[in-house]
Parts: sequence; C-alpha cells; structure tokens
Amino acid sequence: MTQLLLSKSINDYAEAYTTPETPVLAALNRETHLKVELPVMLSGHLQGAMLQAISGMIRPNTILEIGTYTGYSAICLAQGLSSEGQLHTIDVNEELQDLCFRYFCEAGLEKKIIQHIGNAAAIIPSLQHLFDLVFIDADKQNYALYYDLVFDKVPVGGYILADNVLYNGEVVMDATAQSKNAKAIHAFNEKVKNDTRVEQVLLPIRDGILLIKKLRP
Repeated sequence: MTQLLLSKSINDYAEAYTTPETPVLAALNRETHLKVELPVMLSGHLQGAMLQAISGMIRPNTILEIGTYTGYSAICLAQGLSSEGQLHTIDVNEELQDLCFRYFCEAGLEKKIIQHIGNAAAIIPSLQHLFDLVFIDADKQNYALYYDLVFDKVPVGGYILADNVLYNGEVVMDATAQSKNAKAIHAFNEKVKNDTRVEQVLLPIRDGILLIKKLRP
C-alpha cells in the first residue's frame, strides 16, 4: 500500500505548481476514492502529470502498461502517444474493466487504449509488438519476471518505468524488518542496478519510480 513519502506540505506545493488534472482525471480520481477498494493505488495528480510528461517527451508509438487499476495512469500515458500510437494495458481484475473503459471513452481514448484482462505473465508473451515505453505497476513480487518478459520487446533507446520502487520506504530498512513485497522490490532494484544493458535513475516521487533506458540488447 502506497503512503506519501514527501511531507504533505511539499506534496501540496508541488501539485499546486503542476498543471491541474483534466476534468476527466479529476472525476476518475474522485470516483475511485468513493467507490473502489484501495484508492491509494491510484497514480494521482503529481505522478500522473509526470507520467504524461515522460510519455510526451518520448512520443511512443506503442506503450505497455502492466497494472491498469482504474485507468488513471493509462490515460496519462496515452496523452503522449504519437498520432497513430496505441497503449496496451493489462490487469487481472475484470470487475474494473467497464469503469476503465467508460473513462477511456470520456477522455476520447477508447481507440488508443486496448485492455487485456488476465495474468500478465501469460499475456505479455502473446503480444506481438515492440513497446517504446513500458510501465510496470502490478504485483510487486513479479516485477523481476515482468522486466525479463518485456525486455526483448523494448527497442534499444526505449524505456521501462517501474512504480513503487521505494515501497513505503521499507527498502532502506534492515532486511529482517522488510515485508515480502519490499524484499522483492529491493531485489528488483538491485537487478536493474546490475544490468549493464540499461541506465537508470530512481525518482523519489510519491512511492518512487525507476526510469530505465535500454542501451543494448
């Protein structure tokens, strides 16, 4: 579960000086908090704006998102797609599929976002695409697996983003105090750090995002 690692005053200040949410994102944010379990999983204003900015700088033709939740991050990432681009998003929870699609339609993105429902580890190998940008934000203990599954689907110069890489700050605790998820995330961070095929920067925004650029196959 994500907590705010920045002080509330600093986070509020950062949001105040960030372009406001669109009406669609604001409505999705509100409905998620009112009706959906674990709304803390929502990317939210500041992180969503950052995802949109990164996508806009890359201008990807194809994006893969692993972990849709209620679709907030998908909408943000899709804003940066090239004119003919598409985003594929995977989630195991079919109960949220209709909610996501409704907001994709309200954002005018229903033809740009393709939803996949099921086990990501089974779906990823079936996708016959190269992805200029991948966003990993699903079950934490499988981050390393997802990284391996998508790596050959990302071209040299492409990017992988991984969310929650600070895991509530637990990653800096002694291993004996870490939860299973925190241990898995720390192991993933170590895996990326030691991967000579990439370069990376860990951004301490919200619960931490690892920005990874593929340098070689």
